[in-house]
Amino acid sequence: MRPDRTRSGEGGFTLVEVLTAFAVASVIVVATVALMHNLVASFDRGTSRVNAGERLALAADRLAVDIGSARFVVQATSAGRGVAFLGEPTRITFIGAGLIDPVRQSDQALPVVPEIVSVTAQSVEDTTELIRRRAPFGDPRLRIENAVLRDEVVLLAGRFDAAFTFARQAADGTLSWSNTWSGEQSLPRLVKLSLRERATGIDLLGGAEFLIHADAPPACAAAGGPDCLTNPVGQQQAPTGNSPQRGRASQ
Repeated sequence: MRPDRTRSGEGGFTLVEVLTAFAVASVIVVATVALMHNLVASFDRGTSRVNAGERLALAADRLAVDIGSARFVVQATSAGRGVAFLGEPTRITFIGAGLIDPVRQSDQALPVVPEIVSVTAQSVEDTTELIRRRAPFGDPRLRIENAVLRDEVVLLAGRFDAAFTFARQAADGTLSWSNTWSGEQSLPRLVKLSLRERATGIDLLGGAEFLIHADAPPACAAAGGPDCLTNPVGQQQAPTGNSPQRGRASQ
């Protein structure tokens, strides 16, 4: 029998071939890692934008419900008697319908207690937080500026500048805006919140205006009370037809 002999170079790879294979594999691995990193980064940015959009929508919805439920309550102030609504460029405080109460369970047959609601825009390092606070309004003698607010909730946070403005409606229906509201005899007709992004100057809410539904004193809804227009505020109107129109007022 002839012994098997293996000639040099058969059944293997040269050093150059091995190094070339390693180089090609390295290029493929690096390209794959870079592609995965870009995909993950794009996914994270997309997810962040979606989350930010959802937070913005939820905050706007919460503000619309709170501000829309503001009640026409007259209290004594330092300047005399006025409606319980305090408006500043970075803060609003008013008496709402008490739609959210962490103590009250949804299945409890308890009466809804009105609450004092405060929404504040305050700076935290390089960001701005829109914070909601509340307190039960069980004592009619309690002035809203003296209430101890709690149950702090951050509605929105980001790099933006926030400012409230308030609209007064004239007899001809025109609106005049101011950045304060205190000691007034009526509620503002509209409350506008501007959330202007610092980097771009874009208003994130697009100049959203929140309507206050209680646009007339409670006497307008009382039996035998005066007939009040819903627009403009506080004016009287003679009955038309068989059914006089009364302004919307909180009970």
